[in-house]
Amino acid sequence: MQVHEICTHEVVSIGPAATVVDAARLMRTRHVGALVVVEQPNGERIPVGMLTDRDIVLEVVATEAPCRQLRVDDVMSREPVTCSQDEHLLDVVARMRTYGVRRLPVLNAKGGLCGLLSLDDIYGALGTCLETMSRALTRGQVREMEARP
Repeated sequence: MQVHEICTHEVVSIGPAATVVDAARLMRTRHVGALVVVEQPNGERIPVGMLTDRDIVLEVVATEAPCRQLRVDDVMSREPVTCSQDEHLLDVVARMRTYGVRRLPVLNAKGGLCGLLSLDDIYGALGTCLETMSRALTRGQVREMEARP
């Protein structure tokens, strides 16, 4: 299975110069816990960081930092671990484990953002595979019982 088959293709992103307050509002209105921070030097959205609700809590709320004055690039994780849309899922899962991340921006052939792969996406795909395998086993048992009464 390749990444593009299961990743989320409508990725919510923000620029590094936006305020943390704007980022939090965007997360709230779009019902997401992470934003891919992008720059657009050549028309492609190039990931330069990740900002999660956890980043905001740990770096802003817990330290009582002046959130209206902070920009996304003051708080974001830089140089995000990424993957290609054509990579095999098991290779990407190994990368997630190596770097200890739960989400990866997915890149197209030009290096532009085309998706976001999360553990939730992977769990959903695994659930579907397990359900399909279970149905195959059950169907095999039923066919055997019908063939050998």
